[in-house]
Amino acid sequence: MVSIRSLAARAAIFRPSEKRSPLESALVRRLDIFLMTFGCISQVIKYLDQQNISSAYVSGMQRDLNLTGNELNFFTTYFNISYCIFLIPSQIMLTYVRPSYWLPGLELAWGVITGLLALSQSATHVYVLRFFLGMFESSAWPGMMTILAYWYTPAELAKRMAFYHSCQYIGSMMSGALQVAILNTLDGSHGLAGWRSDTSPFWLFVINAIMTVVVGFAGIFMLPDYPNKPNPRAFWFTSEHAEMARERLNRHGRAQATRITWAGARRTFVLWISYFVPFLYIATVLAQYGYNYFNLFLQKAKNTDGTLTWSSQQVNAIPIGGGAITVLFVWVWGIASDILQTRWTLIVIQGVIGLIPSITMSIWTQNPKTTPIAAAYASYFLTYLSLGTAPLIMSWLADMVPHDSEARTLIVGYTIAGVYSITAWSQVLVWPASQAPYYKSAWQLSIGLWLLVIFLTCLLRFLDRRYSHRDEPSLHSEEQEQIEQEKAITGAGHESGLGKSGDSEEKV
Repeated sequence: MVSIRSLAARAAIFRPSEKRSPLESALVRRLDIFLMTFGCISQVIKYLDQQNISSAYVSGMQRDLNLTGNELNFFTTYFNISYCIFLIPSQIMLTYVRPSYWLPGLELAWGVITGLLALSQSATHVYVLRFFLGMFESSAWPGMMTILAYWYTPAELAKRMAFYHSCQYIGSMMSGALQVAILNTLDGSHGLAGWRSDTSPFWLFVINAIMTVVVGFAGIFMLPDYPNKPNPRAFWFTSEHAEMARERLNRHGRAQATRITWAGARRTFVLWISYFVPFLYIATVLAQYGYNYFNLFLQKAKNTDGTLTWSSQQVNAIPIGGGAITVLFVWVWGIASDILQTRWTLIVIQGVIGLIPSITMSIWTQNPKTTPIAAAYASYFLTYLSLGTAPLIMSWLADMVPHDSEARTLIVGYTIAGVYSITAWSQVLVWPASQAPYYKSAWQLSIGLWLLVIFLTCLLRFLDRRYSHRDEPSLHSEEQEQIEQEKAITGAGHESGLGKSGDSEEKV
């Protein structure tokens, strides 16, 4: 029987910290203060900007813009289409343009777009602006994940990534809280509605836009770029810090930042894991998708006498509790994964948890008069417990493909692009706003998807043990030899003078 002490000894979070020199300690401390602060605030703002459309919709936009159909779904569709199209190109651009230019520049652009949403007078205006919003936001999450991997060691990275990922749910929580505050303080101010007015912009969008522009501008100075090409505008960063950062990369066998190459893309294309992991990840996202419409359920739910069950303030405030649950459990699943040294079991457990609200909601939507509304209400909150799969899958991917950073980067990129390419059209068909809250088949589909997730996770566990950890040639020996040969050829090209101005392996 395993003792608590032995479990703790296995967990990275309980191991003694690496011995650091004063310079290294100063570097990590400054990275936490500047890089992590920018990344986390930017992530909060990103999801605040994404979610504000839903908060505005249930707080008066539907009435004032005369939205009578599935416009809310199409707002998400146009956003997802552009997000999907521009995500991978934006990731590639990140290896050619300084991150301190590219990421803050995109954030400034989406801040402007958010402000322009305040001037929308029709659904068509919103469609166009949401398309551009998705385009500019596409590199934020994968871009920051890429940068974090260059600055933190393996013993430091997991905690930072988990904290960064949880910030998206903080943004979702803030969207509802901000809308509640606007309704309570600014609604009717100078004759303006809390979310819009015929003569003034939407308060919600205006406040979000100001916050986004401020954070974007700060990013120009807070992002350190790459260890081998540090940001000269980062006032908090010195040449000694850069040298220490490069030494840390070498110490842990991490490659310096390089441009994404065709050779790396070809290597990735032939890996079976390049298709399995995205399929699993997409299935988990689609299985969980119902939580996005919690506020629509609250808005549409009625008492037996036909009156609305919850007020506008409650519709925006109640989902904040769900966001808090998600933030907590993202950390719970991550810490448990460290302690137990497992990914797949925790994904399966979340799949089992996800089945419970899906089954309950399937019953309630078909029999709303005989099934208590409290069961549906509790089910939505239970759904939030199963939203911690993403960090586990991405950590598992890193475990399975430790030797090829280009493959990992590309797999992450088109995994997220795949998610948005599916949700761009599927949510309109599966979760149409016109059917809310009694969706015809959405929750039944969620049951099937959770069962698929459980099966795929167990299958990946088998394949992982069968191939990845037994020196399977296609993932280890031959693949590593191919990578080394390509690097040798590239090095020969440099020595012979080939590609001096545009070599694909030139360091960023």
